[in-house]
Amino acid sequence: MTETADLNPTIVEALYDEALDLADEARAAFELPEGPSDRAQGEDLARIALSCEALRTTTRMMHAIAWLLNQRAYFAGELSEPQLARHGRLALRQAGPDPVHLALLSGDMRALIERTQRFYARIERLDRAKHARHGAPPPVHRLRERLGRAVASF
Repeated sequence: MTETADLNPTIVEALYDEALDLADEARAAFELPEGPSDRAQGEDLARIALSCEALRTTTRMMHAIAWLLNQRAYFAGELSEPQLARHGRLALRQAGPDPVHLALLSGDMRALIERTQRFYARIERLDRAKHARHGAPPPVHRLRERLGRAVASF
């Protein structure tokens, strides 16, 4: 994908609806049932894996939704272009799933996680393309990105 369409209200609304549906599906899929406390160790490891991946997945989707809400506010005239440039950047790259955790999850859960990753990647491409057209990010964003890369390398 070399060329990206300019963002417009129609695209943002369609992505926003898709994000809400995907986030709701993730919430429902990752809901932990209440059960007896005498579980086997393997079940506990699976529940821990499920909890960790649920947190990663919902965080990924909430960042995407927050970005889309900023775009919607801009198109509705609630944010100016400088405000959007300052506050409308997508959060730093989200952590991917842990392969060890993925191995403990069902195929349906793994597929859902992959769908959220693909969705977030689409939003990242739109964010990068938008900022490439409108110039370099503010210095504070460049510093946060450098800090994020440095912390991720540990």
